[in-house]
Amino acid sequence: MLTPPGSKFEMDTVDIGGIPTRVWKNAPASLRALITAARAHGSRTFTIHEDERVTYEATWRAITALAARLVELGVGKGDRVALAMRNLPEWPVAFFAATSIGAIMVPLNAWWTGGELEYGLADSGAKLLIVDDERHHRIAGYYDALPALDHVLVARAAEPLAGKAARLEDAIGTPHDWATLADIALPSADIAPDDDATIFYTSGTTGAPKGALGTHRNLMTNILSGGYAAARSLLRRGDPIPEPTPRTSLTVIPLFHVTACSAGMMGAVASGSTLIFMRKWDPVRAMEIIEREKVHVTGGVPTIAWQLLEHPDRDKYDLSSIEAIAYGGAPAAPELVKRIYTEFGALPGNGWGMTETMATVTSHSSEDYLNRPTSAGPPVPVADLEIRAEDGVKVLATGEVGELWARGPMIVKGYWHKPEATAETFVDGWVRTGDLARLDDEGFCYIVDRAKDMVIRGGENIYSTEVENVLYAHPAVTDCALIGIPHRTLGEEPAAVVHLAPGESATEAELQAWVRERLAVFKTPVAVRFVDETLPRNANGKILKKDLKALFADRVAAT
Repeated sequence: MLTPPGSKFEMDTVDIGGIPTRVWKNAPASLRALITAARAHGSRTFTIHEDERVTYEATWRAITALAARLVELGVGKGDRVALAMRNLPEWPVAFFAATSIGAIMVPLNAWWTGGELEYGLADSGAKLLIVDDERHHRIAGYYDALPALDHVLVARAAEPLAGKAARLEDAIGTPHDWATLADIALPSADIAPDDDATIFYTSGTTGAPKGALGTHRNLMTNILSGGYAAARSLLRRGDPIPEPTPRTSLTVIPLFHVTACSAGMMGAVASGSTLIFMRKWDPVRAMEIIEREKVHVTGGVPTIAWQLLEHPDRDKYDLSSIEAIAYGGAPAAPELVKRIYTEFGALPGNGWGMTETMATVTSHSSEDYLNRPTSAGPPVPVADLEIRAEDGVKVLATGEVGELWARGPMIVKGYWHKPEATAETFVDGWVRTGDLARLDDEGFCYIVDRAKDMVIRGGENIYSTEVENVLYAHPAVTDCALIGIPHRTLGEEPAAVVHLAPGESATEAELQAWVRERLAVFKTPVAVRFVDETLPRNANGKILKKDLKALFADRVAAT
């Protein structure tokens, strides 16, 4: 009903790398085309950061000024421009300035150490770096060890600069100045949909991070995938489908992650929406912003929703403007899905994607999510999913658990300068995800575990998500993870790390009994450790399970 010929969500089939692929026919052709069209949003506010409120027109003028400066510095098509910066108005300006002239933008993890940032710059061969003052101080000592790095533009520098480094403000001024910049055109550039656009680094939970080489089409696909998912929810509810309406979003997760940049910012730019940036996540500060700015959408990872729901001062703030709380990066407890709806009056949203898919492959929201709270939703129409056996060839039957494979125009080209890793992960247009999943008879996808996180106890498979969901259902538990700890004869056993809600209590024995009553006995954690803070996560929202194993050192030593 949503995708017939002539409709907004019409599909077409094109050749991508020699493989016929379904695509959104009406997706913008490139990031350059998107930001050029977005200038029409004019005086609407694009970004808010503290006292800086920047319109689309002002952002456009900063983008064209910076693009012209990049060309003056010798940046051309295919050159890599790295970006190491927390969420600031300068971030999208740098992103669109580089990609609009055909350069490849390399968003680096702003949480990385100096050595890790050096790795990203060296691995990508970045010619120019745009960096904020904090990251500049972190990496300045490595500049001379990077011969490919010709120039560094530093935003908000607190001290005089020397060597390769110059002030970004010398090219574009501060965000307060952008509205008064000259109205100039973007430098000319010939950009095709499947040209290289970005290198996003994987989270690197195993081995060195790999650079996922994305295209303009990858990012543009997310605009219509997100729009389709919203229209589908309305259609299934029986409501009319309105024209896209600008929304205000409290953007908490970093823009260097594909969820915020691709799944979030692309749709925001297309619809003329507003992105609000926080220097650091703080639930009280967030509630103040939601009340003042009448925020419609927030989220990012489940922890954020939990902290808003359970904050003792929540009732002091008017949060009624919230229409949706969406997240990805980690499974959420079914209880969280229900509480978002019953206590906020907001609709929950979730989905599945990864750096290698430039975010959205499945989307799950509204009543569908309430009815299937453990699912990640069905694939968007331009994506295909298969569940395959360990051999990577046999496709398993509906309901069987195996490795999830995905295909579509959102799949990146491969890993930057890593042909062996590319050949292993990307096969004939498909990406093998490393996630264990199943599909139900209506095509809804259920992620049951990461293949490497599955606990195998005496030959029995224990999917961590299954046990975590049971723990989440306990009224005292707000954050948890199941990990495997070594056992001399069984190979490994399940153990849990738990963070309790403020004012709540539970014992190890109580939680073990809770799980035992609801799952097979062998799935019950043999030990439970309690932590005062929410569990450690990387920038993509994934719990750092390897960091939790030290909590069980006494038990491991005993075995």
